[in-house]
Amino acid sequence: MFIRQLEYLVTLAREKHFARAAEICCVSQPALSAGIRHLEEELGVSIVQRGQRYMGISPEGEKILDWAKQTVAAWEGLRQEASSARAHLNGTLRIGAIPTTMPIVPFLTGPYRAAFPDMHQLVKSLSAEEIIRGLDDFDLDLGLTYLEDQRLEGFRVWPLFRERYVLLAKNTQSIENRSDMSWEEAAKLPLCLLTQNMQNRRIITAAFRRAKTAPLVVIETDSMFALYSHVLCSDVFSIVPHNLLSALGEGHGLTAIPLTPELNRAIGLIALEHDPLPPIVAAAWSTTQTIDLEARFGDPR
Repeated sequence: MFIRQLEYLVTLAREKHFARAAEICCVSQPALSAGIRHLEEELGVSIVQRGQRYMGISPEGEKILDWAKQTVAAWEGLRQEASSARAHLNGTLRIGAIPTTMPIVPFLTGPYRAAFPDMHQLVKSLSAEEIIRGLDDFDLDLGLTYLEDQRLEGFRVWPLFRERYVLLAKNTQSIENRSDMSWEEAAKLPLCLLTQNMQNRRIITAAFRRAKTAPLVVIETDSMFALYSHVLCSDVFSIVPHNLLSALGEGHGLTAIPLTPELNRAIGLIALEHDPLPPIVAAAWSTTQTIDLEARFGDPR
């Protein structure tokens, strides 16, 4: 029961809503509230600030919450270790991936499932910041993100491939069937790009800034699939990672045109540096080391 109480607390802190937390924990709201109250009584400290609704975690409770997250994560690792000893690793592998990598996630989850058919996988599209926070808070097991990030110091890192940026076009006649294009030339085209709060867009904006030019952005979206569809169905261009085309294909008359100078970023898998790793993370990590994504998503030329 003590572990369940900790799970109630961690879920409530994440959801910030009693009813939603109870639904996720598959208990009634009164049962969740009672479980947390019993935890407070057992520890002799007020953890949750209450009013007509959830009002947050108390200052004393924040320290309890940190230990609760670690304890729940350790308990899940213990359960996975037991299942591994039974030769059937099960549990849920929680993966956070930056939006530009979502189309290639199946190239990881497929081999994971083949190696461990009893393992359930949960994939979330998240920003790099959310992935790091999710790992630190034990809400994620693995992250798929940019590796050129100083915040990754202290994380376990496995490079996968380099994300190379290209101009995505449908009507190449309007650009004289170019085989490559400079950033200065691309800036003059009507572009559909990701929104400015996304790391992919910040990388592209920096490339235009280095070229001492400003792009003509006519459409913004927070969805890579919406971006792809706009180029397919509208008279606009975009700048995307080549791996997107490798996964979705360059059909329907779409063409990937290399940009000069080349812009690329390292993409890899990250996890908290624990020893030992939770069994489900160790299993996925070991499987990842057998997958050659650079060969699949390498230089497009």
